[in-house]
Amino acid sequence: MDARIAIYSVWILWILSWMAAAVWTNQTVGRPGFSWRSLYRFPEVLGFALLLGFFGRVDRAGHLYTFETLTLWPVPSLLAGAAVVLCVTGLAFAWWARLHLGRLWSGTVTRKEGHHLVNTGPYRIVRHPIYTGILISAFATAVEQATVPAVAGVLFLLLGFWIKARLEENFLRNELGAEAYDAYARRTAMLVPFVRI
Repeated sequence: MDARIAIYSVWILWILSWMAAAVWTNQTVGRPGFSWRSLYRFPEVLGFALLLGFFGRVDRAGHLYTFETLTLWPVPSLLAGAAVVLCVTGLAFAWWARLHLGRLWSGTVTRKEGHHLVNTGPYRIVRHPIYTGILISAFATAVEQATVPAVAGVLFLLLGFWIKARLEENFLRNELGAEAYDAYARRTAMLVPFVRI
């Protein structure tokens, strides 16, 4: 199977399963204001659009032109295969984190009924393993695509997740107690294992 098709198939399966599992959450009991959500939503949506969107055109004769003619680096089959494996690994890591979080998961920054600090499983490795897993897969996708929009997509996703993680941490400090969260943050990296930010 072509690496590009494999990567897109993995993303589509992940998105569909992620959306289907969205009903399996506790009731929301608190959230920051809407204006704060817009700070991270825009770069997230733009990042996914650039990473997974089609950027090309069809001429009058029906020929398809894409950015593939403007690749930033060569993508030999070994690199493409490694990108597919890394994409699967990243999204599997995100799923592990979501399953470990259970009914406390939310697609936005919220406090769920029965919310508590989760610091085991993938949350022992990084404080935001879902974002980490998605970013790993986004990086792998950009490596395989080797285009300017794909690289820009990863950078926008990184910005969006960094803003969202900071907002989430400030919100959870206030909601769950600063002392416990700060202790967790001191011993656990934010997005990249062993990198304290």
